[in-house]
Amino acid sequence: MIRNIQLRTTLLEESVEDILKKKAAKYLGVSIEDITTVKVIRKSLDARKSTIYFNYKVDVYINQTAPETSNYNFDYKDVSKAKKVHIIGFGPAGMYAALRCIELGYKPIVLERGKNVKERRRDLKAINQDHIVNEDSNYCFGAGGAGTYSDGKLYTRSLKRGDVRRIFENLVYHGATEQILIDAHPHIGTNKLPKLVENIRETIIKYGGEVHFDARVTDFIIKNHKIIGLQLKDGTEMAVERVILATGHSARDIYYLLNEKKIALKAKSFAMGVRVEHPQHIIDSIQYNCSGERNQLLPAASYSLVEQVKDRGVYSFCMCPGGFIVPAATAPGEVVVNGMSPSKRNNLYANSGIVVEIDVDVDLHKYDRFGPLKGLEYQKNLERLAFTSGGRRQTAPAQRLTDFVEGKLSNDLNPTSYQPGLTSAPLHSLLPKLIGSRLRSGFMAFGEKMKGYYTAEANIVGVESRTSAPVNIPRKENLEHPEVQGLFPCGEGGGYAGGIVSAAMDGERCAEAAIVGL
Repeated sequence: MIRNIQLRTTLLEESVEDILKKKAAKYLGVSIEDITTVKVIRKSLDARKSTIYFNYKVDVYINQTAPETSNYNFDYKDVSKAKKVHIIGFGPAGMYAALRCIELGYKPIVLERGKNVKERRRDLKAINQDHIVNEDSNYCFGAGGAGTYSDGKLYTRSLKRGDVRRIFENLVYHGATEQILIDAHPHIGTNKLPKLVENIRETIIKYGGEVHFDARVTDFIIKNHKIIGLQLKDGTEMAVERVILATGHSARDIYYLLNEKKIALKAKSFAMGVRVEHPQHIIDSIQYNCSGERNQLLPAASYSLVEQVKDRGVYSFCMCPGGFIVPAATAPGEVVVNGMSPSKRNNLYANSGIVVEIDVDVDLHKYDRFGPLKGLEYQKNLERLAFTSGGRRQTAPAQRLTDFVEGKLSNDLNPTSYQPGLTSAPLHSLLPKLIGSRLRSGFMAFGEKMKGYYTAEANIVGVESRTSAPVNIPRKENLEHPEVQGLFPCGEGGGYAGGIVSAAMDGERCAEAAIVGL
């Protein structure tokens, strides 16, 4: 017999041996000896009140052995001589598109502008230590895309777009911990993601697919409204029939290329702001209502905040507990910040993007001359401003949180996890009023919601500008571009995803669409 029930434990109970089996036996009124296995389906943390609970959804096996295998079978087959599908980009969308092609019996040819995991690390070191930005190899471009060097957050609101469990199971198949199948807010960690990406690449190659690095696409060859070829940076041309465009939201050269070729694009609303960094113990003390160190059974505390200010949402984005801030610029002359965490989330700081919604149809009339690229140009202007005010290096402009709200320059700054370093700058006056005024109101409101959040011990760091694509590449119901036959815009770069999981699901959908009629 199998019974599906919900249980909860306190922090004290969590340390008791076989606590779930004991609680299940009492709940079901059976002998503990009759319970063979308690399989955890979902685990979440409830810290809303003074007593903290772990909530469990479990399957209880009574006098019955639990199955050990997954319900998912990834049927990869030799596609070395199969028909080809070309995939531009090797981030989550591109990786999952390639894996799905192999399952369906088609050969993926992946073209990635950046480098493999090992070589990419040298370019990340150059950004952090030498302030040198490689336009093709950085925190956004390279094996695994921006997802490789991120927190690896796997929660998504895109539950209707595909099979989320399948995405998780495939990550486990390629080396991720099975804990991601259980946690309500699963994550992998920036220290473990590179190996996972390598494993996925090896699977693609093992079954006859190809993954090419340093293969930046610079032109689309289109004839009679159909894509028939690609040109690479080194001058190589290759014939194609189906192309999945999974280049990510920072591949601006692709947007410019499509616009120059008068291929339909649309300006898309997005969000921009800053990244705020607190000592982790402050967030722990607020969320867990504790003083001193948090209980070792508790993870580094996170938060999710939102406030409406002057008809625009101000909200936390990509919150990284126990993490660090990184330089995410993709070209010289700009400063962009992002956040990430290791798997243990054991760094001394908590950081999160705090961003303001930008309505491109209402807020950016001064940029109308750029047409569908007006949001992109607005992004670029703020990133150049951050570069200049940060000292024309990868040092980022920063301010104490309270000084920003009060409108005064910080005489000094708090310690930071941001390796290139911070420069005190008047972000309160540098940021456009559209963003700055709403951020100030938002921070004060957050301080009311989380007592202790509004503090001089926090820094704000500019700018957090790559939350999502400011451009949409349209597609029809069959996921093909309405003007270019054989071109399938995909993932975050197309404006159809907002994270690892949603991008992966869209990659699979595009693979399924691209092979129709091939």
